[in-house]
Amino acid sequence: MRINCPNCGERDRREFYVKGAALARPAADATLEAWHDHVNLRDNPAGELHELWYHEMGCGAWIDVCRNVVSHAVLSTALASAADLGGAR
Repeated sequence: MRINCPNCGERDRREFYVKGAALARPAADATLEAWHDHVNLRDNPAGELHELWYHEMGCGAWIDVCRNVVSHAVLSTALASAADLGGAR
């Protein structure tokens, strides 16, 4: 699989570390149930999914990769915002 880094261009997926689905985190004061759902209960869609990937062996950027999880086709890539990272740094 090839991923297009917005900074470095197209690279092999082995240069990246995948964090997983790009999910909105609950607020800091959210209920325990909301945090339980966020950490433990995940959808498993067959199709398009946004994921966070870290360009570990390149520029060090966090990238929002939209891909089809059935075909592994990368549909789009963009630099992830700090809000997308959810404290991943």
